[in-house]
Amino acid sequence: MVQVPAYTQMMWPAIDALKELGGSAANDELLTKVIEVMRLPPEVQNIPHTDGRQSKVSYNLHWAKTYLKKAGYVDNSVRGVWALTDAGETCTQQDVALVPALVRKMAADAKKNGLGDGEEPVVDAVDALEVNWKDQLLDCLKSIKPDAFERLSQRLLREAGFIKVEVTGRSGDGGIDGIGVLRLNLLSFQVLFQCKRYSGSVGPSTIRDFRGAMVGRSDKGLLITTGTFTAEAKKEATRDGAPAIELIDGEQFCDLLKQLKLGVATEMVERVVVDPGWFSKV
Repeated sequence: MVQVPAYTQMMWPAIDALKELGGSAANDELLTKVIEVMRLPPEVQNIPHTDGRQSKVSYNLHWAKTYLKKAGYVDNSVRGVWALTDAGETCTQQDVALVPALVRKMAADAKKNGLGDGEEPVVDAVDALEVNWKDQLLDCLKSIKPDAFERLSQRLLREAGFIKVEVTGRSGDGGIDGIGVLRLNLLSFQVLFQCKRYSGSVGPSTIRDFRGAMVGRSDKGLLITTGTFTAEAKKEATRDGAPAIELIDGEQFCDLLKQLKLGVATEMVERVVVDPGWFSKV
C-alpha cells in the first residue's frame, strides 16, 4: 500500500528544502523541493486529499509548516512566502524531532491559562477559517454549470487585467474554452485558456493536448481547474523547448477570487481574550 509521509516526517525535509532554496520559498517552490529532497515517487505525489483541492503530500506539508511556525523555526508572509527564522537556520534534526511535543505543551499551557481548549494543538482561528472558506467556495464552484464556470473565469481574467476576453467553448476546438489579451505596459499577449471544473487531478496528457490545440494560434496558454495538477502535469507545463502553460489550481483560484473580491468578502473579527493572571493580582 502506498503511504504518504506524515507531517512529522516532513518537518526536517521542509527545513532542509528551505536551506537549499536560499532560506525562503513560495508554497509551490517549497512543495516541489520537499518532494525532491524526500524523493517521493509520482504515485505518492498524486494521492489526492479528501478535500479535493490539493494532494495529500501538500496537505501534510501544510501542517509540517504550521508546526514549525509554532515552534519559531519558520515564518510566512501575507504573500505566502515561507522563510527560515534565525532559530530555523541553526536548528538540528534532533531539535525538529522535538517540535510536536513542544507544540502540544504550548497547547496544554494555553488551555491551563484559559486561552484555548487544547483539543487540537495547532489549529488556530486563522488556520480553521482558511480551510473552511476554501472548502465552502470550492463546493459552490463545483455545483455551478460548466458554462457558468467559464463565464466566472472570464470575469476573473478581466478583473485581473485581461482585455477582450472571449469565451468560445466550441466542440472540437481542442479543449480551448476562450481567448484573451493580456496587456503589460507597451506589450500585449494573446492567451488561450481552458477551464476544468472538477475534483480530480489534471494529468500531463491534458497539458499536451491543450498545447497541441495552441499551435499556430498562440504561444501563451492558461489552464484553470477547481482540482489539482499532478507533479507530471506541472513538469509538462514548463517543459524545455515547448510553450509554457500557466496553471491555476483550485487553491489558487480561491485566493484570486478573494483577492479580486468576486463572491468572497473579508470580515474583521474581534477576538476577546481574558487574562486570569491579571485578576489574581488585584
